[in-house]
Amino acid sequence: MKKLRPIMFVGTGSDVGKSVINTAFCRLFKQDGYTPAPFKAQNMSLNSYATADGLEIGRAQAVQAEACGIPCSVEMNPVLLKPTGEKMSQVVLNGKPSGNQSAREYFNGTDRDALFTEAMKSYHVLAQKHAPMVIEGAGSISEMNLWDRDITNLRVAEAVNAATILVADIDRGGVFAAVYGSIQLLPPKYRKLIKGILINKFRGDESLFDDGRRIIEEITGVPVIGVIPYFRDIFVEQEDAVVLDHIHNQPVPGKINIGVVLLKHMANFTDFDTLQHIPEVNLFYAKQPRDVEQAAILIIPGSKNTIGDMRYLQESTMAQAILQHHQQNKPLYGICGGYQMMGMDISDPHGMEGSTPYIKGLGILPVSTVLGTHKKTEQCHFSFEANPAIQGAGYEIHMGDTKSEQPLCKLNTGETDGCYLNNRTWGSYIHGIFDNAPVIESVLQLTDPKIRVTVSYRDIKEKGYNQLADLIRQKVNMPYIYEILKP
Repeated sequence: MKKLRPIMFVGTGSDVGKSVINTAFCRLFKQDGYTPAPFKAQNMSLNSYATADGLEIGRAQAVQAEACGIPCSVEMNPVLLKPTGEKMSQVVLNGKPSGNQSAREYFNGTDRDALFTEAMKSYHVLAQKHAPMVIEGAGSISEMNLWDRDITNLRVAEAVNAATILVADIDRGGVFAAVYGSIQLLPPKYRKLIKGILINKFRGDESLFDDGRRIIEEITGVPVIGVIPYFRDIFVEQEDAVVLDHIHNQPVPGKINIGVVLLKHMANFTDFDTLQHIPEVNLFYAKQPRDVEQAAILIIPGSKNTIGDMRYLQESTMAQAILQHHQQNKPLYGICGGYQMMGMDISDPHGMEGSTPYIKGLGILPVSTVLGTHKKTEQCHFSFEANPAIQGAGYEIHMGDTKSEQPLCKLNTGETDGCYLNNRTWGSYIHGIFDNAPVIESVLQLTDPKIRVTVSYRDIKEKGYNQLADLIRQKVNMPYIYEILKP
């Protein structure tokens, strides 16, 4: 194994592009003959993934592992926070849920040193087999009120002697203040860890920022190692649902308009990425009843708070619009929490999602769900019961138990999944079911029988990883990167 010291990407704030930059460097180091692995001590995201051994991590680290060309493992993200509401999160420790906590309980009541020690155990397991370690920070490094509770930013960099790169988003404005302030607010022991500054999401003529680079270097004493352009033509899965605010959200004439119901606690929105790469399809997020009316096909996605989102659908009249869509014999499908909502009712006897023990569902599928204390997290292969030629792979992450006498799928484990009313109406617990061409084709042919789907989601992702790496080579001072990574 070629030895390089770890590299860490931290940010001036959230959504500055750390995850994508991390992914790019994971692929670049792999291309250069190294054996990289990603690491993020603590992640907060509703976008998660099941490892091969049935543990749960943030989806971003699974993507980064894929860019490294290695299977994902729980050590890549030992602490995962999954918000269940504005102030509560499910805490997933070493891939298993350890209970729900408020932000106050988590930050003030948890033994931070013990949690940090646990996270670093995971890091060292990976570091024995991989180099360089490609580490991602979280949010902003300048949250002074959280420094004594930090387990994921510069405390990690210091512990592993990582060459640390500060990522700043110039598109949001205020990049000089963000960079200078972020560095100057750091204690001296952390400030010296910052070895480079990466300006991300630059629009226009990069040469116009030459003076900006020089000024930043003068006021910080840290080199600007690259300016990454704002791009839309490279695909990489996004970590945060904030990206949904920037995508096209309107039906398009002449396309098959697939509407995804925009839930308050929507989880695993990457379930629909493949659909966006099919030329005949326009995917949009339905925010209100009139959006539902314009969808040829409607999907209810997963949710981290199914009862809360079911209540939202009822109170906002979205439920009525969904029922009308179904009554018009238009295709309607539910994934995970969406599948649960399509049933007769949902019970929560243990209070896993709050204080509401029972709620009626949409009443479309003849199933009832009971939310339990056991969480199922596993990868799977499936074939449709009604048509075994429709098959593929995906993964399950859920705490609900839904009994169905009309299953949609048979799994490789011998179990069944989902509920099949007819080819226009079904629900499934399988995340990633719409990443499989046979499933997509069976759905789209209800609208246009001539459609043939040849899209390979794996090929799409591989192309994106390589394009990202190429972009980094063009825009970043890679000789300097390799110099600071010398052991």
